[in-house]
Amino acid sequence: MRAASATTGPSWTGLCRLYGATLVVAKLDRLARNVAFIAKLMESGVDFVAADFPQANRLTVHILAAVAEHEAAMISQRTRAALAVAKTRGVRLGNPANLRNQLDGSARGNAAKAATADKRATDLLPLIAPLKAGGASLRQIADGLTRRGIPAPRGGTWSAVAVKRILDRQVRQTAASA
Repeated sequence: MRAASATTGPSWTGLCRLYGATLVVAKLDRLARNVAFIAKLMESGVDFVAADFPQANRLTVHILAAVAEHEAAMISQRTRAALAVAKTRGVRLGNPANLRNQLDGSARGNAAKAATADKRATDLLPLIAPLKAGGASLRQIADGLTRRGIPAPRGGTWSAVAVKRILDRQVRQTAASA
């Protein structure tokens, strides 16, 4: 079983209590690097054993958790210090290509969605335009599209706002082509 993070709340403790099971962890220091979490786990009534140190008792577990918590804090400090030194030397941290690829991909995705919406608006306009020209309200047009069984842009029933967006898209397309 894979461990959940201490912040999201380990659901496995409830399962262990429910079934009367013993929680088995491969390494004691991987269970948690937080003394408070270990204390809560012990108080919860869940039995646990570490494969790397099966003879550990409550005192030993608390001491090892405190050492692991201190070790995690030291690793964090050393990492922050090393990154600060690298930054002062002018090293660019991170990979700018990842951000560029993400932005390019997002722009392409948005363009594809816009093209699909433009095509759909073009297909729907012959149905909507005569109703609008005849004086129908946006709500009436929406009800008519729903009654005809035409799916709304996001599924479900049509709304006046969705009809207005179709009409606005047509206005923008006409202005862009002019």
